[in-house]
Amino acid sequence: MIVDIHNHILHRVDDGPASLDESILMAKQAAEAGITHVIATPHHGNGIFDNSSDRIIHQVMELNQELQARDIPVEILPGMEIHLYGEVADDLQKMDSSLLTLNETNKYVLIELPNSHYPAYTELLLYKLQLVGYVPIIAHVERNEELRKKPELLYALFQKGALFQVNAGSILGMFGRNTQKFAYELIKYNHVHVLASDAHNHLSRSFTLTEAYRLIQQEFPPMYVNHLRANAIYIANGMDFTSFHPEKMRKKQRLMGYK
Repeated sequence: MIVDIHNHILHRVDDGPASLDESILMAKQAAEAGITHVIATPHHGNGIFDNSSDRIIHQVMELNQELQARDIPVEILPGMEIHLYGEVADDLQKMDSSLLTLNETNKYVLIELPNSHYPAYTELLLYKLQLVGYVPIIAHVERNEELRKKPELLYALFQKGALFQVNAGSILGMFGRNTQKFAYELIKYNHVHVLASDAHNHLSRSFTLTEAYRLIQQEFPPMYVNHLRANAIYIANGMDFTSFHPEKMRKKQRLMGYK
């Protein structure tokens, strides 16, 4: 069982596929890579896209019906990538909330930060999420410029209960060498809790999750990939899991086997 907790497989809801046919192509690609469950996470509240929970759930059902009719062995689950904003904790608690937790478990919330900076209110808002019972997972932490310069911020966030997701494409070098190097450093110092594809299409940003697992397997002991794969399953099922204890990251440290 391989679970992808972050991707944009639903069509015409954000910057993912433009048509249902392309969504189906993406699902077929995921199946061929061995992925069995895909949590669809359209963008929400980032100033460009706003997607209601009802719309996402409807499209997940529609896509699952199409995949079953075509015998494509992937199950799509509902979720959302929520851009961090002041009322997110309050809005998640509303009976008619337009927000979604990952796979509607009412536990794990995929949170997006800006790529260019680290908002001053981040720790406070993530703490508020946890006060009302949610576990924030910060999406593609390796792509945030300020976190790359100040990795001690991540250590502090982890100590306060946040979890971190890294993109498979970053492991593969798709977002540049600096991002790739930082992603490997995050794994080395136990700052990564789950890997995900963040797939947007079937060509330039596709389901490369298993490719990234293979590269990690070459650089680190097998327990790392086993841990990351298992954590994705726990997250999809709303279950607690134990993390490796993180070490404080040291700058300019050469990675074992990584050039």
